[in-house]
Amino acid sequence: MSKGSILITGGAGYIGSHAVLAALDAGWDVVVVDNLVTGFDWAVDPRATLVRANIEDDAAVRGAMREHGVIAVMHFAGSVVVPESVSDPLKYYRNNTTASRSLIESAVACEVRHFIFSSTAATYGIPDSVPVREDAPKHPINPYGMSKLMTEAMLADVAAAHPINYAALRYFNVAGADPEGRSGQSTAGATHLIKVAVEAATGKRGHVDVFGSDFATPDGTGVRDYIHVSDLADAHVHALDLLVAEPAKSHTLNAGYGRGYSVLEVLDAVDRATNVTIERRLQGRRAGDPDALIADNAAILAALPWRPQRDDLDAIVADALAWERTLAERG
Repeated sequence: MSKGSILITGGAGYIGSHAVLAALDAGWDVVVVDNLVTGFDWAVDPRATLVRANIEDDAAVRGAMREHGVIAVMHFAGSVVVPESVSDPLKYYRNNTTASRSLIESAVACEVRHFIFSSTAATYGIPDSVPVREDAPKHPINPYGMSKLMTEAMLADVAAAHPINYAALRYFNVAGADPEGRSGQSTAGATHLIKVAVEAATGKRGHVDVFGSDFATPDGTGVRDYIHVSDLADAHVHALDLLVAEPAKSHTLNAGYGRGYSVLEVLDAVDRATNVTIERRLQGRRAGDPDALIADNAAILAALPWRPQRDDLDAIVADALAWERTLAERG
């Protein structure tokens, strides 16, 4: 028996397609709204209904909400490349902030009661201390982080004015792929380290650039908190259950494991998985890169019954590598 119908924006993309899988597996009916600019129709599980549209298309979005009796939105659609946000900030404020405003307005108009937002650790900027708690100062250093923080503020204001609650999940570094091989990161030109590394390991790239070797970390390279995409997708489903159970409460939660790995440790893990050494090329630091960015995940562990099932760097790399090989076979 279905738990009800939810709308997932960006469900043909990397994280969104995994959330579709997790929601379907948990018994929800799913409607995906995606313009397929960066996503792929084949990435949407056939159990879901795909509506090809922009999230600012009020007629299409509200039509889908009403036709399917949608009770909740999971919002993944948006632009996610940090350097691009610096060079083209208006794109990010349009795609991440203005478009989100339209989607939230559609949810209110259609009396959708629950909203889960794909936020980011980039809202913190360069943290004063790590691990980073949710109440740490928010000083985004790029338009990507600011565009997400502005959407968080909109959600808080809307929840205070209308009968809707929300969960904003601030992701740290998302990596890996569905362990069953149903989806993975497929976007061309991805900038995430593990994706770049497995592309190098499978011959799509000749080397991996290491940006900075003088950080205040044990080996001098930046340390990040990597969360398996399937664990992250499961966290969204648990967050939805919480919103439904407690309709008067909203939540902002870090989504991470609470420990980090350096760039070199990640590359060593890929080398172990392939028995081949990836060529590393040391480059200068990128502006604004913190030494370490690690989640304090005590709040999400307290709020949800969610517990990480794939908190293992070698497992994350193995799943990412298996997916990269699947993409290579597809050509």
